[in-house]
Parts: sequence; structure tokens; C-alpha cells
Amino acid sequence: MTEQEKQQYQEYIKEITPVHCLWKQMLRAFLTGGFICLLGQGILNLAMDKMGMDRSMAGSWCSLILIFISVVLTGFGIYPKIVKWGGAGALVPITGFANSVASPAIEYKKEGQVFGVGSKIFTIAGPVILYGIFTSWVLGFLYWIINFWAK
Repeated sequence: MTEQEKQQYQEYIKEITPVHCLWKQMLRAFLTGGFICLLGQGILNLAMDKMGMDRSMAGSWCSLILIFISVVLTGFGIYPKIVKWGGAGALVPITGFANSVASPAIEYKKEGQVFGVGSKIFTIAGPVILYGIFTSWVLGFLYWIINFWAK
């Protein structure tokens, strides 16, 4: 590759590489995540104050409702737009996890229940589940060992 080709390639890369403003991205993530948390807190307060649930039951209902909203918005193609605008603010909460499970299920539905939905549903969320469970097991084992030797 000649110097001229290298320079043209570098210019091409510079041209197609998106330029992001870090502060703008952080503000969007903060606003998006904050809105999701505000919605969750509203559901929690409504369940405890108006429906008379205890904190544990209200928390369960809050999680279920947020997951339901996320899956419905994913099905209508709205949640991916929220993720594109809000970045990590939409991906980190429980709604982002629900989106990561629902998206492949919707995308691969045409391939059938077994080879489409069944085999692809945890494509994105599977590693998170796997490493979450493995890390929990390792930390639990270390906790058990420390408590065993501390006695």
C-alpha cells in the first residue's frame, strides 16, 4: 500500500467515523436512566400508597411492569430508538435487560419456535446471565470459606 493510499484510507476512516460529544452522551444517558428510575419510583409509590402493598410486593410489581413496558416498546420498535438516543441510560436498567431478551426473540421469530426463538432468545442476555451466575457462585464460595475459617 502506497503512502497516498494510506492517507486516502485515513481520510475515509475519519469521514465515516461518527463523532460523539461525550458530555451530550452522558447527559442523554442520565436523563434516560433518570426517567426510567422516576417511572419505577412512581409505580412503587402507587403500589404502596394506593394499593396497600408492602415494599417487597410493590417492588416485584414495579419490576414486572417495567419489564412489560420494555418488551411492548421493543415489539413496536420504540425501545431501540430510546436506546439509540439515551445509550447506557436505557441499557443498564432492568428495562434494557428485557429489551436484550425480547429483541432476538422478535427478530428470529420467522425461523420458528425452536430454531428461531428458542435458540436465539438469549443471544445477547445469555452471557450476562452466565457470568452473573458464575460470579455469584464464586463470591458465595469465597464468602463461605472466609466464614468457615473465621469460626
